[in-house]
Amino acid sequence: MEVCLNGGRVLKETMKVGPQGQSKLGSMKFRLEPQLLVQIHQLMVKSRVLEERLIRMYKQSDGYFWIGGPGEEAFNVPLGLQVKKGQGLDFDYLHLHYRSGAIVTALGMEPVDALRQMKNTVTDPYSGGRNFSNHFSKKAWNIVPISSTIETQYVTAIGSAIAQRRHGGNGITIVNGGDAGTAEGDFASCLIWSTRPGNELPILMIVTNNEWGISTHASTQHGDGQISDRGKAFGMKTRTIHGNDVEESYFALKEAINYVRTERKPFLLEAKVSRLYGHSSATGCNLVTEEEDCLETFEKKLEASGILTRKKMNEIREKDTSQILELAQKVKQEPMPDPSTIYDFIYWGQKGRYW
Repeated sequence: MEVCLNGGRVLKETMKVGPQGQSKLGSMKFRLEPQLLVQIHQLMVKSRVLEERLIRMYKQSDGYFWIGGPGEEAFNVPLGLQVKKGQGLDFDYLHLHYRSGAIVTALGMEPVDALRQMKNTVTDPYSGGRNFSNHFSKKAWNIVPISSTIETQYVTAIGSAIAQRRHGGNGITIVNGGDAGTAEGDFASCLIWSTRPGNELPILMIVTNNEWGISTHASTQHGDGQISDRGKAFGMKTRTIHGNDVEESYFALKEAINYVRTERKPFLLEAKVSRLYGHSSATGCNLVTEEEDCLETFEKKLEASGILTRKKMNEIREKDTSQILELAQKVKQEPMPDPSTIYDFIYWGQKGRYW
Protein backbone atom coordinates (compact mmCIF):
# COMPACT_ATOMS: atom_id res chain seq x y z
CA MET A 1 0.00 0.00 0.00
CA GLU A 2 1.34 3.43 -0.92
CA VAL A 3 0.20 6.84 0.19
CA CYS A 4 1.46 10.17 -1.10
CA LEU A 5 0.03 13.29 0.48
CA ASN A 6 1.71 16.59 -0.33
CA GLY A 7 2.20 19.13 2.42
CA GLY A 8 -0.96 19.93 4.34
CA ARG A 9 -3.39 19.87 1.40
CA VAL A 10 -5.30 16.76 2.39
CA LEU A 11 -5.65 17.85 6.00
CA LYS A 12 -6.87 21.30 4.98
CA GLU A 13 -9.52 19.73 2.79
CA THR A 14 -10.84 17.72 5.75
CA MET A 15 -10.91 20.79 7.98
CA LYS A 16 -13.88 22.36 6.21
CA VAL A 17 -15.93 24.72 8.33
CA GLY A 18 -19.65 24.11 8.73
CA PRO A 19 -22.43 26.75 8.53
CA GLN A 20 -22.10 27.53 12.23
CA GLY A 21 -18.34 28.04 11.91
CA GLN A 22 -17.53 24.72 13.59
CA SER A 23 -14.70 22.55 12.32
CA LYS A 24 -15.65 19.04 11.24
CA LEU A 25 -12.51 17.67 12.85
CA GLY A 26 -14.69 16.41 15.69
CA SER A 27 -16.09 13.75 13.40
CA MET A 28 -12.60 12.36 12.74
CA LYS A 29 -11.95 9.37 14.95
CA PHE A 30 -8.51 8.40 16.22
CA ARG A 31 -7.41 4.79 15.90
CA LEU A 32 -4.79 5.06 18.63
CA GLU A 33 -5.79 4.84 22.28
CA PRO A 34 -6.30 8.20 24.07
CA GLN A 35 -3.52 7.41 26.57
CA LEU A 36 -1.00 6.94 23.77
CA LEU A 37 -2.22 10.06 21.97
CA VAL A 38 -1.70 12.10 25.14
CA GLN A 39 1.80 10.62 25.56
CA ILE A 40 2.69 11.47 21.97
CA HIS A 41 1.40 15.01 22.41
CA GLN A 42 3.42 15.54 25.59
CA LEU A 43 6.59 14.33 23.87
CA MET A 44 5.94 16.50 20.82
CA VAL A 45 5.49 19.56 23.03
CA LYS A 46 8.62 18.80 25.06
CA SER A 47 10.67 18.33 21.90
CA ARG A 48 9.35 21.54 20.34
CA VAL A 49 9.91 23.62 23.46
CA LEU A 50 13.44 22.21 23.78
CA GLU A 51 14.27 23.10 20.17
CA GLU A 52 12.92 26.62 20.64
CA ARG A 53 15.09 27.00 23.74
CA LEU A 54 18.16 25.79 21.81
CA ILE A 55 17.43 28.41 19.16
CA ARG A 56 17.14 31.11 21.82
CA MET A 57 20.43 29.97 23.36
CA TYR A 58 22.14 30.36 20.00
CA LYS A 59 20.64 33.82 19.47
CA GLN A 60 21.75 34.84 22.98
CA SER A 61 25.34 33.65 22.28
CA ASP A 62 24.96 30.67 24.60
CA GLY A 63 25.81 28.34 21.73
CA TYR A 64 27.82 28.47 18.52
CA PHE A 65 25.45 26.81 16.05
CA TRP A 66 21.94 25.39 15.90
CA ILE A 67 20.46 22.78 13.63
CA GLY A 68 17.43 20.66 14.50
CA GLY A 69 14.07 19.25 13.55
CA PRO A 70 11.12 21.45 14.61
CA GLY A 71 8.26 20.38 12.36
CA GLU A 72 9.16 16.68 12.27
CA GLU A 73 7.72 15.74 15.67
CA ALA A 74 4.60 14.02 14.30
CA PHE A 75 6.84 11.47 12.61
CA ASN A 76 9.85 11.36 14.91
CA VAL A 77 8.01 10.84 18.20
CA PRO A 78 6.07 7.78 16.92
CA LEU A 79 9.37 6.43 15.60
CA GLY A 80 11.14 6.84 18.93
CA LEU A 81 8.29 5.13 20.78
CA GLN A 82 8.57 2.02 18.59
CA VAL A 83 12.33 1.51 18.80
CA LYS A 84 13.53 -1.60 20.62
CA LYS A 85 15.85 0.29 22.94
CA GLY A 86 18.96 -1.27 24.39
CA GLN A 87 22.60 -2.09 23.79
CA GLY A 88 23.97 -4.74 21.46
CA LEU A 89 22.85 -6.72 18.43
CA ASP A 90 19.57 -7.91 19.96
CA PHE A 91 18.33 -4.31 20.00
CA ASP A 92 17.76 -1.70 17.31
CA TYR A 93 20.70 0.35 16.05
CA LEU A 94 20.01 4.01 15.30
CA HIS A 95 22.03 5.84 12.66
CA LEU A 96 20.43 9.27 12.90
CA HIS A 97 21.04 12.78 11.58
CA TYR A 98 20.85 16.18 13.19
CA ARG A 99 17.05 16.60 12.90
CA SER A 100 16.36 13.64 15.18
CA GLY A 101 15.87 15.38 18.52
CA ALA A 102 12.24 14.27 18.88
CA ILE A 103 13.27 10.64 18.30
CA VAL A 104 15.78 10.79 21.13
CA THR A 105 13.31 12.69 23.33
CA ALA A 106 10.77 9.89 22.83
CA LEU A 107 13.47 7.39 23.79
CA GLY A 108 13.89 9.16 27.13
CA MET A 109 16.62 11.77 26.64
CA GLU A 110 16.96 14.29 29.44
CA PRO A 111 16.46 17.81 27.99
CA VAL A 112 19.32 19.16 30.09
CA ASP A 113 21.80 17.08 28.13
CA ALA A 114 20.74 18.66 24.82
CA LEU A 115 21.15 22.08 26.44
CA ARG A 116 24.63 21.10 27.61
CA GLN A 117 25.66 20.16 24.10
CA MET A 118 24.36 23.48 22.76
CA LYS A 119 26.37 25.34 25.41
CA ASN A 120 29.37 23.00 24.79
CA THR A 121 29.92 22.44 28.49
CA VAL A 122 32.22 19.76 29.85
CA THR A 123 29.08 18.05 31.19
CA ASP A 124 27.77 17.37 27.66
CA PRO A 125 27.36 13.56 27.78
CA TYR A 126 27.39 13.14 24.01
CA SER A 127 30.65 14.81 23.05
CA GLY A 128 32.15 16.53 26.09
CA GLY A 129 31.45 19.94 24.57
CA ARG A 130 33.03 19.07 21.23
CA ASN A 131 30.06 18.96 18.84
CA PHE A 132 27.10 20.95 17.52
CA SER A 133 23.60 20.75 18.98
CA ASN A 134 21.47 17.70 18.18
CA HIS A 135 24.55 15.55 17.52
CA PHE A 136 23.62 12.77 19.93
CA SER A 137 25.32 9.48 20.72
CA LYS A 138 24.51 6.93 23.40
CA LYS A 139 26.07 3.50 23.53
CA ALA A 140 23.49 2.16 25.99
CA TRP A 141 20.75 2.82 23.40
CA ASN A 142 22.72 1.85 20.26
CA ILE A 143 22.67 5.47 19.04
CA VAL A 144 25.68 5.73 16.75
CA PRO A 145 27.36 9.19 17.00
CA ILE A 146 25.59 11.68 14.73
CA SER A 147 27.90 13.32 12.24
CA SER A 148 27.67 16.70 10.49
CA THR A 149 28.77 15.15 7.21
CA ILE A 150 25.81 14.68 4.91
CA GLU A 151 24.23 11.20 4.73
CA THR A 152 27.33 9.19 5.70
CA GLN A 153 25.02 7.48 8.20
CA TYR A 154 23.51 5.48 5.32
CA VAL A 155 26.89 3.81 4.81
CA THR A 156 27.68 3.12 8.46
CA ALA A 157 24.19 1.63 8.82
CA ILE A 158 25.22 -1.14 6.45
CA GLY A 159 27.75 -2.38 9.01
CA SER A 160 25.36 -2.81 11.94
CA ALA A 161 22.75 -4.37 9.63
CA ILE A 162 25.29 -6.95 8.37
CA ALA A 163 26.22 -7.76 11.97
CA GLN A 164 22.54 -8.20 12.88
CA ARG A 165 21.93 -10.43 9.88
CA ARG A 166 24.76 -12.71 11.00
CA HIS A 167 23.72 -12.57 14.64
CA GLY A 168 20.04 -13.42 14.14
CA GLY A 169 17.27 -12.33 16.50
CA ASN A 170 14.90 -9.49 15.69
CA GLY A 171 17.03 -6.40 16.24
CA ILE A 172 17.04 -4.07 13.22
CA THR A 173 19.02 -1.11 11.94
CA ILE A 174 17.20 2.20 11.50
CA VAL A 175 18.79 5.02 9.49
CA ASN A 176 17.32 8.40 8.61
CA GLY A 177 18.30 11.43 6.57
CA GLY A 178 16.90 14.29 4.53
CA ASP A 179 15.71 14.46 0.95
CA ALA A 180 18.60 16.57 -0.36
CA GLY A 181 21.12 14.10 1.03
CA THR A 182 19.70 11.29 -1.08
CA ALA A 183 21.73 12.75 -3.95
CA GLU A 184 24.85 11.49 -2.16
CA GLY A 185 26.43 8.20 -3.17
CA ASP A 186 26.13 6.99 0.42
CA PHE A 187 22.37 6.68 -0.01
CA ALA A 188 22.79 4.67 -3.20
CA SER A 189 25.33 2.43 -1.47
CA CYS A 190 22.78 1.62 1.21
CA LEU A 191 20.17 0.72 -1.41
CA ILE A 192 22.64 -1.62 -3.10
CA TRP A 193 24.07 -3.31 -0.02
CA SER A 194 20.71 -3.80 1.70
CA THR A 195 19.11 -5.58 -1.28
CA ARG A 196 21.72 -8.08 -2.55
CA PRO A 197 19.81 -11.27 -3.43
CA GLY A 198 20.23 -13.83 -0.69
CA ASN A 199 22.02 -11.28 1.50
CA GLU A 200 19.25 -8.79 2.23
CA LEU A 201 19.74 -6.69 5.35
CA PRO A 202 17.29 -5.93 8.21
CA ILE A 203 17.42 -2.19 7.70
CA LEU A 204 14.73 0.49 7.73
CA MET A 205 15.83 3.36 5.50
CA ILE A 206 13.96 6.58 6.28
CA VAL A 207 13.93 9.82 4.30
CA THR A 208 12.27 12.78 6.01
CA ASN A 209 11.45 14.95 3.03
CA ASN A 210 10.97 18.65 3.82
CA GLU A 211 11.60 19.54 0.15
CA TRP A 212 14.60 21.73 0.94
CA GLY A 213 18.38 21.33 0.81
CA ILE A 214 19.56 24.39 2.77
CA SER A 215 18.12 27.05 0.39
CA THR A 216 17.60 24.86 -2.69
CA HIS A 217 14.09 23.55 -3.34
CA ALA A 218 13.54 19.93 -4.35
CA SER A 219 11.55 20.93 -7.43
CA THR A 220 14.79 21.93 -9.16
CA GLN A 221 16.73 18.85 -8.07
CA HIS A 222 14.68 15.65 -8.19
CA GLY A 223 13.47 14.12 -11.44
CA ASP A 224 11.67 11.36 -9.57
CA GLY A 225 8.13 11.90 -8.33
CA GLN A 226 8.78 10.24 -4.99
CA ILE A 227 12.13 9.41 -3.45
CA SER A 228 10.71 6.11 -2.23
CA ASP A 229 10.32 5.05 -5.88
CA ARG A 230 14.09 4.59 -6.08
CA GLY A 231 13.81 1.53 -3.88
CA LYS A 232 11.54 -0.21 -6.38
CA ALA A 233 14.41 -0.71 -8.81
CA PHE A 234 16.08 -2.79 -6.09
CA GLY A 235 13.00 -4.85 -5.31
CA MET A 236 12.48 -3.14 -1.96
CA LYS A 237 9.19 -2.65 -0.18
CA THR A 238 8.56 1.12 -0.17
CA ARG A 239 6.06 3.70 0.95
CA THR A 240 5.57 7.48 1.00
CA ILE A 241 3.44 9.04 3.74
CA HIS A 242 2.23 12.37 5.10
CA GLY A 243 4.68 12.67 7.99
CA ASN A 244 2.84 15.61 9.56
CA ASP A 245 0.02 13.27 10.55
CA VAL A 246 0.64 11.47 13.85
CA GLU A 247 -1.52 8.42 13.21
CA GLU A 248 -0.46 7.92 9.62
CA SER A 249 3.16 8.08 10.77
CA TYR A 250 2.61 5.73 13.70
CA PHE A 251 0.92 2.99 11.70
CA ALA A 252 3.25 3.31 8.70
CA LEU A 253 6.23 2.97 11.01
CA LYS A 254 4.64 0.03 12.78
CA GLU A 255 4.12 -1.74 9.44
CA ALA A 256 7.65 -0.99 8.22
CA ILE A 257 9.36 -1.95 11.49
CA ASN A 258 7.40 -5.19 11.80
CA TYR A 259 8.24 -6.08 8.20
CA VAL A 260 11.98 -5.54 8.67
CA ARG A 261 11.93 -7.31 12.05
CA THR A 262 10.17 -10.44 10.81
CA GLU A 263 11.22 -10.69 7.14
CA ARG A 264 14.82 -9.54 7.77
CA LYS A 265 14.65 -7.48 4.58
CA PRO A 266 14.96 -3.72 3.95
CA PHE A 267 12.15 -1.17 3.73
CA LEU A 268 12.39 2.37 2.32
CA LEU A 269 9.99 4.84 3.99
CA GLU A 270 9.67 8.44 2.87
CA ALA A 271 7.85 10.92 5.12
CA LYS A 272 6.76 14.34 3.86
CA VAL A 273 7.44 16.76 6.73
CA SER A 274 7.83 20.49 7.44
CA ARG A 275 10.88 22.59 8.21
CA LEU A 276 9.66 25.27 10.60
CA TYR A 277 12.86 27.18 11.39
CA GLY A 278 14.81 26.99 8.17
CA HIS A 279 17.91 24.92 7.60
CA SER A 280 19.92 26.00 10.66
CA SER A 281 21.33 29.06 12.38
CA ALA A 282 23.25 29.60 9.12
CA THR A 283 19.96 30.67 7.52
CA GLY A 284 18.68 32.61 10.53
CA CYS A 285 16.59 29.91 12.28
CA ASN A 286 13.46 32.06 12.13
CA LEU A 287 9.92 30.67 12.12
CA VAL A 288 8.58 29.84 8.66
CA THR A 289 4.84 30.51 8.86
CA GLU A 290 4.04 29.10 5.40
CA GLU A 291 4.81 25.53 6.50
CA GLU A 292 2.24 23.26 8.14
CA ASP A 293 2.89 22.96 11.88
CA CYS A 294 2.27 19.31 12.75
CA LEU A 295 1.91 20.11 16.46
CA GLU A 296 -0.76 22.72 15.79
CA THR A 297 -2.57 20.30 13.47
CA PHE A 298 -2.46 17.51 16.07
CA GLU A 299 -3.66 19.78 18.87
CA LYS A 300 -6.68 20.91 16.83
CA LYS A 301 -7.65 17.29 16.30
CA LEU A 302 -7.12 16.40 19.98
CA GLU A 303 -9.29 19.32 21.06
CA ALA A 304 -12.03 18.62 18.51
CA SER A 305 -12.11 14.97 19.55
CA GLY A 306 -12.41 15.84 23.24
CA ILE A 307 -9.17 14.12 24.25
CA LEU A 308 -7.43 17.27 25.51
CA THR A 309 -8.73 20.77 26.17
CA ARG A 310 -6.92 23.86 24.96
CA LYS A 311 -6.43 24.86 28.60
CA LYS A 312 -4.71 21.56 29.40
CA MET A 313 -2.48 21.77 26.33
CA ASN A 314 -1.48 25.32 27.25
CA GLU A 315 -0.61 24.14 30.75
CA ILE A 316 1.61 21.37 29.35
CA ARG A 317 3.52 23.84 27.17
CA GLU A 318 3.86 26.38 29.97
CA LYS A 319 5.21 23.74 32.33
CA ASP A 320 7.78 22.48 29.81
CA THR A 321 8.79 26.03 28.92
CA SER A 322 9.37 26.90 32.56
CA GLN A 323 11.29 23.71 33.36
CA ILE A 324 13.53 23.87 30.29
CA LEU A 325 14.27 27.56 30.91
CA GLU A 326 15.30 26.68 34.45
CA LEU A 327 17.57 23.92 33.12
CA ALA A 328 19.11 26.32 30.58
CA GLN A 329 19.94 28.79 33.36
CA LYS A 330 21.54 25.95 35.33
CA VAL A 331 23.63 24.89 32.33
CA LYS A 332 24.98 28.44 31.98
CA GLN A 333 26.74 27.96 35.31
CA GLU A 334 28.39 24.67 34.36
CA PRO A 335 32.10 24.62 33.40
CA MET A 336 33.46 24.67 29.88
CA PRO A 337 36.05 22.08 28.76
CA ASP A 338 39.65 22.70 29.80
CA PRO A 339 41.73 23.68 26.74
CA SER A 340 44.28 21.02 27.69
CA THR A 341 41.75 18.32 26.74
CA ILE A 342 41.44 19.44 23.13
CA TYR A 343 43.31 16.37 21.82
CA ASP A 344 41.47 13.83 23.97
CA PHE A 345 39.45 11.11 22.18
CA ILE A 346 40.64 11.83 18.66
CA TYR A 347 41.05 8.06 18.79
CA TRP A 348 39.11 5.78 21.12
CA GLY A 349 40.57 5.83 24.65
CA GLN A 350 43.31 8.28 23.67
CA LYS A 351 44.23 11.15 25.99
CA GLY A 352 46.47 14.08 25.14
CA ARG A 353 48.48 14.40 21.94
CA TYR A 354 48.78 11.30 19.84
CA TRP A 355 52.20 12.09 18.36
